[in-house]
Amino acid sequence: MTAHDSLDILYLDNHLIAVNKPFGLPTQSERTDDPSLLEQTRSWIKTEYHKPGNVFLGMVHRLDQPVAGVVVFARTSKAASRLSAQFRERTTQKIYQAVVENQMEHSSGTLVAYLKKEKSRKTTVYPRPAPEAKQAELSYRVIKTFPHACVLEIIPQTGRFHQIRAQLAFVGHPIIGDVKYGARSPLLPAQNIALYARELIFNHPITGERVTIQAPKPPGWPFIKNPTTPDDNL
Repeated sequence: MTAHDSLDILYLDNHLIAVNKPFGLPTQSERTDDPSLLEQTRSWIKTEYHKPGNVFLGMVHRLDQPVAGVVVFARTSKAASRLSAQFRERTTQKIYQAVVENQMEHSSGTLVAYLKKEKSRKTTVYPRPAPEAKQAELSYRVIKTFPHACVLEIIPQTGRFHQIRAQLAFVGHPIIGDVKYGARSPLLPAQNIALYARELIFNHPITGERVTIQAPKPPGWPFIKNPTTPDDNL
């Protein structure tokens, strides 16, 4: 059995299922035959509840492939519609943790920039308004420091493509392992990045109750093997 064959369920009822996405597994694949969290979860529901035929599972948000953490799926079309609206209207709250290179100048703060998604599937960051660039904002606080890195708690106020990765890199603090955005070296052997969605808070789409779902720290977190050397992510 591989890591992709197991399912770490964080929350389950008749309307929703939340799972802990492992590093390296896409939330959704372009082909249904390829491994993905969506298809893995769908398969689990089909087997667990002995459901014949196709199983409905609505994807209302996603995480990048090299990122781990909480992902919630809707088990009914009504739940999918209502939960999707919450993500669009920004009434959900997502809390991440990241390990970044270098120590932050301030123990907490807010980053505001303008982001443009390129055809290369990479985000360009501008410090001021630019054509086709959308405003992005996130807040952070330092929760642990190392000589050449620190662990941040991050709350994005917007949901732009690669927002956390691009904004932190732009201010000189790329996420450890994120060579796409300027990290010194990859996280070996899997080449994931030190970013995970720790907590997701939203209103239950049927009952209206506020739901908080948390994911445990990923294995190996925070990936600092030798905190006294500059290349401590290796």
